[in-house]
This record gives sequence, structure tokens and C-alpha cells, in this order.
Amino acid sequence: MQEFAFVLAGLFVGIVVGLTGVGGGSLMTPILIFFFGMKPHLAIGTDLLFAAGTKFSGSVKLARSRTIDWPVVLLMALGSVPASVLTLVALDHFGATSPAVQKAMTTTLGVALLLTAVATLYKALFGQKQGTIAVGQDPALAALPIHKALPVLFGAVIGVLVTLTSVGAGAIGVLVLMLVYPALPLQRIVAADIAHAVPLTLVAGLGHAGLGTVDWWLLAKLLAGSIPGIWLGSHLNTKLPERFIRSVLSLLLAYAGTKLIAI
Repeated sequence: MQEFAFVLAGLFVGIVVGLTGVGGGSLMTPILIFFFGMKPHLAIGTDLLFAAGTKFSGSVKLARSRTIDWPVVLLMALGSVPASVLTLVALDHFGATSPAVQKAMTTTLGVALLLTAVATLYKALFGQKQGTIAVGQDPALAALPIHKALPVLFGAVIGVLVTLTSVGAGAIGVLVLMLVYPALPLQRIVAADIAHAVPLTLVAGLGHAGLGTVDWWLLAKLLAGSIPGIWLGSHLNTKLPERFIRSVLSLLLAYAGTKLIAI
């Protein structure tokens, strides 16, 4: 029965990701911890590779439609991937399963979920205004940051967050890009965020696998549910009120974040 429950959890997260674009990590990790009683390090490690698989399928579709601004992705990855590697080295040094590291993971995860809740609500309220200044102008100009150092710096912060919690590559990444690239249309921001999440979650996930904090059989069950879920959600997103869904989702993430900090 629990085997089927994991597939259903993957299906649910896949539908929400397809509907809203909110990263699966912000949903799947709390579900694995609260509903299935998994240890934080195992939930985070498994979810990172789960996110890499789901994001890869989305990025292939976006690459074919040529909506990904690769210079934006590269600048973010210049900060996030090295930061992820350094975080993995620290986890290996201190021990990913030690009580102190577990406490740090749950607390950081709670903070990351609160940040994701704020980012999700911000996008629901102000996302439609993104990039309106650049309409009609040269698309290349819209892909210029307000300062070249900012995407690298924020990318490094996201790299640490994602490696420690599996959360941050989705809604937080979108919010950072909205602030650093104010002239870039929302569609291209979401595309760049999804593409950036693939190498980041893959590096972090494989690093966790090397630390022994990935459940491969569980990963297969989650992906079995999420792949059709994303397809279903993407077909429903034009029929359901996205702003309302995002607002409710932000409240649920804030609640989960508060509970994790209180553990």
C-alpha cells in the first residue's frame, strides 16, 4: 500500500509543478518527512535527483522552443554549481547523518520553505508585470542583469540552499531572476530557472548519492507518478485559476516551513 502511496505523492507533486511551475523540492521533501516519516537527509538526497529528472524533461521542451536565455543560465550556474560542490564537501566532512547536521538541514529547510512561500506569493501578485518595460525592444538587452555579479552571487546562495534542503531552485530562483533581470519577460525567466535547476540538482543529487543519502527505489516510484502528473498539470493550467492556486500553495509552504523550524 505504501508503494502506491509514493507513486500518488509523485503524481500530486507533478500535477502542481505542471500547474504552477513551483519546484517539486518545496513540496516533495516536506511530504516525505511529514507524511512518510523519512529522515531529512534521505528525503533531501532522493528529492534532488527527483527534481533533476522532472526539470530535465521540462528544459528539453523549452530548449526546442528556444525560450531559454543560456547566458542567464550560465551566470547563475557559475555561482550555484561550485557552491553546491563546496556544500557537499562540508556535508561529507561533518557527516550528513549526524544529529547536528540533521538539525541544520531541517532548520534551513524551514527557512527555505518560508522564502519559497514569499516568492510564490510575489510571483502570483506581480508576475504579470514582469518584463513589460522591455516589450518591443531588442531581446538581447532584456537578458542583461542590473549587475553581472548579482546572478553569480545569488546563484551561490541558491546552490547552498538547494544542496542542504533540495529547495530553492524553483520559486526562489524565479524571484531572484525577476529582481536581477527586471526587463526579462516572465516566460523567459521561468525557462531560464528550469534550465539552471537541471545541472544544479543533478550535481547536488549525485553528490548526495555519493554520501549514501539517496533511496533509488523510492526515486523510481516518485518519478513514475510525477512524469504523467506534470503532463496532466500542464494541460490543466489554462483551465484553473493559477493566482488562487499559488496563493493557497504559499500558505501551505509557510505552514510546513514553520513546523520544520519548530522541530
